[in-house]
Amino acid sequence: MRCSGFLQFSINVVSLATAAAASVQAKSYHGNTARQAGCDASTFANVLPPTARVERIEHVSAGSTFGEPLTDLMYPIPPTNLPELCAAIIAIASSSTSSFRFGLFLPAEWNGRFLAVGNGGFGGGINWLDMGAGVRHGFAVVSTDTGHNSSTGDVLWGLNNPEGRIDWGYRALHRSVVLGKVLVAAYYARPINKSYYSGCSTGGRQGLKEVQISPGSFDGVLVGAPAWYTNHLNTWACKVATYNWPADDPKHINWQMLPSIGAEIVRQCDANDGASDGIISIPEQCSIDYDSLRCGGNSSSPFASSADCLSDAQIGTLKSVYAGYVVSATGEQVMPGFLPGSENQMYTLLNYSDASPYGVGYVRYFVLNDPTFECAQYNDSILQLAERLDPGNATADDYNLTTFRDRGSKMLLYHGAADGLVPATAGSLYYDRAVKATSGGNLTAARDFFRRLEIPGMQHCGMTSVGAPWAMGGASQAAALGNDTYSVPGFADAAHDALLALVDWVENGAPVDQVIATTWNKSTDPSSGVLRQRPICAYPAVSKWDGSGNMDDAASWSCGDGGAPAQQTAESVAALGRQNPFAVIMGVVRSGL
Repeated sequence: MRCSGFLQFSINVVSLATAAAASVQAKSYHGNTARQAGCDASTFANVLPPTARVERIEHVSAGSTFGEPLTDLMYPIPPTNLPELCAAIIAIASSSTSSFRFGLFLPAEWNGRFLAVGNGGFGGGINWLDMGAGVRHGFAVVSTDTGHNSSTGDVLWGLNNPEGRIDWGYRALHRSVVLGKVLVAAYYARPINKSYYSGCSTGGRQGLKEVQISPGSFDGVLVGAPAWYTNHLNTWACKVATYNWPADDPKHINWQMLPSIGAEIVRQCDANDGASDGIISIPEQCSIDYDSLRCGGNSSSPFASSADCLSDAQIGTLKSVYAGYVVSATGEQVMPGFLPGSENQMYTLLNYSDASPYGVGYVRYFVLNDPTFECAQYNDSILQLAERLDPGNATADDYNLTTFRDRGSKMLLYHGAADGLVPATAGSLYYDRAVKATSGGNLTAARDFFRRLEIPGMQHCGMTSVGAPWAMGGASQAAALGNDTYSVPGFADAAHDALLALVDWVENGAPVDQVIATTWNKSTDPSSGVLRQRPICAYPAVSKWDGSGNMDDAASWSCGDGGAPAQQTAESVAALGRQNPFAVIMGVVRSGL
């Protein structure tokens, strides 16, 4: 484990907090004047370690905004309509050549809880929008910039920058959490009751990594579409380009054909769950009829006679994308591929018709330190090198969560089945391996602390192209609805919001059996009226229609047996699926890999 230094950092910070306790306890925050007075750098002076400083701190009145719109490349849109709070930015040197920053929102009306929120892609920036959503619930919220300032697909900052990669990989979040907790306790002059985490994509990976290196950091962890398999996922993103490139090759699938391909696959598999609603609810049971995709193939298929019908070579490309990363020499699958139903968003990984910046950038600037590398040069030896180096120690592949479980902490992992950037199969793969490593394959035992939700029709971290219910309180979802929203508008409760459901599980012992997801007539405009709601069931249960009620009404659905025996190892279920690889711009930009 290459996490040297973070334990000593934690000890130093706790020592400083203890030394400052006497002066901190003398402070009290009651009334507007006292709160404004406490929102001052002097409040933290005796608590900050020598490597840290207050870069900015100010009182924010109710209804106002706070952020860095002119400088934060990843999150330039600040949240608005904030509650009264104290906002702070802390800068910390993480090594002799690297540093990072984190933001704090300290609400005047604090619920006693701490929340850390994650980041997206390779981007660097404080996630002010997710902080704004969290503080509306009453959490004291922290977010790190991961040690640099860039957009989601910009990986150039990683070139010859091993310390910067470590900050992005795990260190910036970990130290922000450790010091952030101390500052929260200092500001309110009382301890934190419970600590939580919410992040999607890279944010999901960050949450898993923090649990693995510091199991005591959080009481509850909400992990969305985790890009946890860094050294496999990003090398696969580069290898995928070799499946579909160059553009004049007969095997090439133009990205503009993907929606019509997706529509044909929905036509084939929509009714598998007994409800013809335009949503593939159980994509693992979708067996694609490729003859209906082939030009001049199945005569009953309208797609086979359409302008977007596929040649045998193009069908081979599509099969390769579903199959995932298969090592050429051995045939071993080292990264699972996309599920049927994800075609509408596959353009994100295919980068339209070019190489994914996540893939080529990772290989160029993290693995090889070679800006001239092109994905056309890719071969499987690069995977082996990435596995050996694991730049930034970013891969979150420790599956034994025993310490996290034994302290009573809970985790909820969710993933959109139609994710076209980080395959939903990657989330289930981590879950399967964690069940095996932590609970000996006993899924019933694992569900006591770790549950998984697969959301039909939801794309990467949120949104949909098929009218599927997708909003369920996940990371970055409120931001997709606007910069003054939080939770699920109109449904800010534990039945509809996964973060609130997680809090209820941690603090009241109410396991998360389901979360009701919502979408609107205009999928990102709550004012357009609710289109559909549906329960998203905790694995292995699946949502089942009652056969007669309104399919758009959550009351017409219930969580039934998903077909996997509760005592059967989840890894074995996934293995069966792997024998048969077929068995929203804003959302992607904000969350990324």
